[in-house]
Amino acid sequence: MATDHIRYDVLARDALRGVLRRVLADVAEHGLPGEHHFFITLLSTAEGVKLSPRLLAQYPEEMTIILQHQFWDLVVTDDRFEVGLSFGGIPERLVVPFSAIKSFFDPSVQFGLQFEPAEAAAAAPASEARSAGRPAPSAAASPASLPAPPGESQAGPVKSGDGAEVVRLDRFRKK
Repeated sequence: MATDHIRYDVLARDALRGVLRRVLADVAEHGLPGEHHFFITLLSTAEGVKLSPRLLAQYPEEMTIILQHQFWDLVVTDDRFEVGLSFGGIPERLVVPFSAIKSFFDPSVQFGLQFEPAEAAAAAPASEARSAGRPAPSAAASPASLPAPPGESQAGPVKSGDGAEVVRLDRFRKK
């Protein structure tokens, strides 16, 4: 198998993180439109993540935040976002690099992205996995976090509320 010198996996992952960045930047500027709201799962100890010691003790590996009704001061930069949230009635300020995000899900439209942690992608480069005779790990994000409809595998299509079909990227991967 040929070596991927272009690193399409990295390009795809970065492009999909750009989708997340753009969505959050739009929300920072205009607020959440309609019924949209977000579940964002992040690695608590990833480089650049800033949580209070209380939150870090409560969520030592990963945590999921919800941006819906009660968040404030959302600031989005090229490499991270910052947001104010309340945890147990205590206001907190979180700093989250986009590289620390594991998944993003908007249940109002059943749209999701799942990212392989940057550390795992760096630890097992695709060329090493290929030379060992096993498939390369996917470093690109995919909408695999979308719940599969009953009787549908995670690799199959999902029908959205308006009848449109969302096709998962895994469907096109070689088995």
